[in-house]
Amino acid sequence: MSDVQEATNQLLDVNLHENQRSIQVTESGLRSESEHLQVTIGATVPTGFEQTAADEVREKLGSPCKISKDRGKIYFDISVESLAQVHCLRSVDNLFVVVQEFKDYQFKETKEEVLKDFEDLAGKLPWSDPLKIWKINTCFKKKKTKHKKINQNSSKQKIESGQGDKTDERDVKKEFTNNVLDSQILDYYENAAIKEEISTLVGDDLTSCKDETEESSKEETDPEVLKFRVTCNRAGEKHCFSSNEAARDFGGAVQDYFKWKADMTNFDVEVLLNIHDNEIVVGIALTEESLHRRNITHFGPTTLRSTLAYGMLRLCAPQPTDIIVDPMCGTGAISIEGATEWSNCYHIAGDNNPLAVNRAANNISSLLTKSQVKEGKLSWGLPIDTIQWDICNLPLRTGSVDIIVTDMPFGKRMGSKKRNWNLYPACLREMSRVCRPGTGQAVLLTQDKKCFIKALSGMGHLWRKNKMEKDLLGDTKTEDD
Repeated sequence: MSDVQEATNQLLDVNLHENQRSIQVTESGLRSESEHLQVTIGATVPTGFEQTAADEVREKLGSPCKISKDRGKIYFDISVESLAQVHCLRSVDNLFVVVQEFKDYQFKETKEEVLKDFEDLAGKLPWSDPLKIWKINTCFKKKKTKHKKINQNSSKQKIESGQGDKTDERDVKKEFTNNVLDSQILDYYENAAIKEEISTLVGDDLTSCKDETEESSKEETDPEVLKFRVTCNRAGEKHCFSSNEAARDFGGAVQDYFKWKADMTNFDVEVLLNIHDNEIVVGIALTEESLHRRNITHFGPTTLRSTLAYGMLRLCAPQPTDIIVDPMCGTGAISIEGATEWSNCYHIAGDNNPLAVNRAANNISSLLTKSQVKEGKLSWGLPIDTIQWDICNLPLRTGSVDIIVTDMPFGKRMGSKKRNWNLYPACLREMSRVCRPGTGQAVLLTQDKKCFIKALSGMGHLWRKNKMEKDLLGDTKTEDD
């Protein structure tokens, strides 16, 4: 049973204030409904990596995935039980549940008529199921934060005492068993494989359930008003209104419909209004901040998104025992992402700047610390080495590297376009030396397209270009082997 299922089972009361009506959903009612609840999830991804993200969704969730005409977005259907797995996707930045999609929305001719239609739209949308998913997702996020704090305290106590308190564990479990909860939850906690991990969480879960029950009883007489905001993302040239105008009028109608309180900064619910030409998608955000910041704590001037690093690595389809090198690692985002997802490969992160190498080492150390706190035990480490070197003279044996993945200097925030004319050919020659002949691959990210194509044109005897794709508003992603 996943964390989301656990959160669903323990959710005693859900209040969704819909058009001045308070909808009460009991624990058993929510569970029975959610067992067959199917929703459409939307995700934003790095522009140009939509197909890579869609492939990951099909592989890990087994769900068909549609790539939107609006670049940088994908959509797929899931059951509520898969919600936790959605948050584990490595290629997505932000997640939202789709309320309704209009593939060919007919806009009126005048601004006043269009904005009036947006006002009327709020009361016609099927909000119920998406709001249930939002509530379960919120409960899931709260439990993750709560469990993290408990694990931190538990690990500190174990380190100080040298062992866990078995007496307390038995007392907590006894207290938990004496409480009348769903039999499936009891069976879940009796599973020997996860008993040790869960035993430290049971006491807090009981307190949480009691608190939620008390809060629910209070809400019956004095329901809490949710805070919300509407965010409009608009693309297209034929619209007679601005994004702010659409968000303002649609948001006002949402406020009137639910009787929620508008708050642009400290909000509970973020309603999304995505408009691309004649396509409109209304959704509710499931992530508060982009998932691409998951592994990096020490940022540099050109820190690469973790989601973009994953997409570049996935293009190579790494195999077990592959040696993967990032010769211009910066903060180490590519190697860290690789070691997290492809731990059966060996990763080397190098850079000529000692500050960059230090940042990469610190990010690796921070990730290990987080892992140890989460698991409550020491970790053997990650299959990564960091080293300071010269990209044009790598201290690696000829033909010893399987894959090279790197973010090359664009000549803007790092390096200069003038220096790139000498750097790029030298880099490509040295990369060809260390890569295995015939099977070696390189995925290189650059925005200096002209310089790169010129450098690559003189390397026909060393590199064969597989494909070149637009990425990040004109950046170039090239895969060579």
